[in-house]
Amino acid sequence: MLRKKSAITLVTLMTATAAFISGCGNSATTAGSSAAPSNAPVKAAIDSKKPVEFTFYFTGSQNVKDLWDTLIPMFEKQNADVKVKPVYIPSGTGAQPTYDRILAAKQANKGSGDIDLYEDGLSNVTRGQKDDLWDTLATDKIKNLTSVDEKTIKDISNLAIPYRSSAVVLAYNSDKVATPPKTLDELYDWIKKNPSKFAYNDPSTGGAGNSFVATALYKFLPEEAIHNSDPSVEKGWDQGFTLLKELGKSVYGKGIYPKKNQGTLDLLTSGEVDMIPAWSDMVLEQVAKGQLPKSTKMTQLTPGFNGGPTYLMVPKLSEKKDAVYKFLDFVLSPEAQGVVVDKMHGFPGIKLSNMSKEIQDSFKGASEGFRSFNIGELDKDMTKRWQSEVAAQ
Repeated sequence: MLRKKSAITLVTLMTATAAFISGCGNSATTAGSSAAPSNAPVKAAIDSKKPVEFTFYFTGSQNVKDLWDTLIPMFEKQNADVKVKPVYIPSGTGAQPTYDRILAAKQANKGSGDIDLYEDGLSNVTRGQKDDLWDTLATDKIKNLTSVDEKTIKDISNLAIPYRSSAVVLAYNSDKVATPPKTLDELYDWIKKNPSKFAYNDPSTGGAGNSFVATALYKFLPEEAIHNSDPSVEKGWDQGFTLLKELGKSVYGKGIYPKKNQGTLDLLTSGEVDMIPAWSDMVLEQVAKGQLPKSTKMTQLTPGFNGGPTYLMVPKLSEKKDAVYKFLDFVLSPEAQGVVVDKMHGFPGIKLSNMSKEIQDSFKGASEGFRSFNIGELDKDMTKRWQSEVAAQ
């Protein structure tokens, strides 16, 4: 089943329930009409009760649209009192960024700009925290938040719901690599013993290579540093960069770093390399489509590579928040999260223990060690220094 194919490293994230109270319409009585049926006022109230409609903006590739095209009708079928108006902005269309529209509406005292729910990444969660845009989400209104990993919730100050995720894992050709590395040290040793059989992409062009570099740098720092965006942390990067420069002699082409995440996947497909860091959802999808050989397998290391959730944020000035809470509760239900696993080849946004036994079993052996990194603007300095000290050597 696709669901089994979609299983791998996990990120444990959040879940939601919401209290929603819809207003009843005003009853209208017909004065002086003694012949009117006795239940007329009740019928009028029912007829005037319309679903509360909220607007949901999201962007991404076609698979993101396909996901919401599945989940929204499921929700509306179960909740006749709420209607979701999706606004899909395809990637690369050049449309005005949704975030800027929400911020501009706030600054102009125009509420949330008719945007009641917004999907985006961590950078706009933290940016919105500075601009005071997002509603604080709590378990009294979204009760399934208790099913989300506490560290993840704390990391974003309850300002968003990480409803799905993907992680960077070690992808390898099992026909060539019988026993893959289990730790970072074992991986680095494997790279040195198998010259040109490992590749990672330029960290400025894709998250898989970025994760490989960041994981090497933070190997020599305290665990809590992966959640610290203070520039003082950069002083501890020296050992990591020394390691990366040393590995450069043994990676693909003695220092060739492909562009984008797909660049290394192509090398794995062609057999030019036997092992790469890669996004789990990309690997799963391409294996399912036959674009990667069936011999491709994945594993997580200890300590693990990082991954990242995709978040849902509720503008603080939205007037439809109760309806949105109800929708978020559904999105974080095991039923909806099962669709996320199937459609997106990704990890559920709630703790694995809340999922079906089938999905839990499919993640066995791959869920340990996943970590979420939140280093903010330090990422730019990291890639800049990598270009000058590693790529240029």
